[in-house]
Amino acid sequence: MTNDDGITAPGIQLLAESLKDKYEVMVVAPAQEMSASGHAITIRMPLWVKEERIDGRFLGHSVVGTPADCVKLGLDVLSPGKIDLIISGLNRGPNLGTDVLYSGTVSGALEGALQGIPSMAVSMTSWDDPRYETGVYVVKFLIEHFPWKDLPEFCALNVNVPSVEPEKLRGYRLTKQSKRRYRDYFEARRDPFGNTYYWMLGEVVEDDEDPESDYLAVKEGYVSITPITVFMTDYKLLEELRRRLDFGDKGDR
Repeated sequence: MTNDDGITAPGIQLLAESLKDKYEVMVVAPAQEMSASGHAITIRMPLWVKEERIDGRFLGHSVVGTPADCVKLGLDVLSPGKIDLIISGLNRGPNLGTDVLYSGTVSGALEGALQGIPSMAVSMTSWDDPRYETGVYVVKFLIEHFPWKDLPEFCALNVNVPSVEPEKLRGYRLTKQSKRRYRDYFEARRDPFGNTYYWMLGEVVEDDEDPESDYLAVKEGYVSITPITVFMTDYKLLEELRRRLDFGDKGDR
């Protein structure tokens, strides 16, 4: 297990403790919050690793690095044996639409997929009232019922869970990554010394009317399950360009 909220975040702690009764759980998570870190890896700084204990109980290993660093270290250095599944979460706040490009939570799962391990990122869709117990319920259901052996190579699941009680979930819906995005703007501010700095703000744009969109599923009370891949080739456009353009073997020289 990893996350981008940091190893002391309540979501990962609750999920780890809830799974330990039935499964062997290894937690390797950032020492501090690494939200919006994307798929960054650390190559110019040392990766410090520390055993973390909460109320005297061993929780796992914290890493001064990114979620992707944590997965790499977990698999290559800290793992006592074969890893069957990587879970990134439970994340506070949604990872829908274009969030997957920036999310450290999603990148933790995609790093697992790159390493050939079935993986899922799990996010609660509320910032203010995440209802992590519902996320635990969903994770346990997916561990037992999702056909993990059929998940293609280099693919992971991006799971978003409505922040309601488990009994109020309407079900599970297989979804597409939507065009949900942010309209960003920057607010100029002054520090105590009179220097100007900028704070990025933004408004969510939800104009994707596809009924299979991820954000529509969670709005309607369903758990959204989106299969994603590390590869970003637009195959439809690629074939269209091949029909329209004739570069031969010369490329763009």
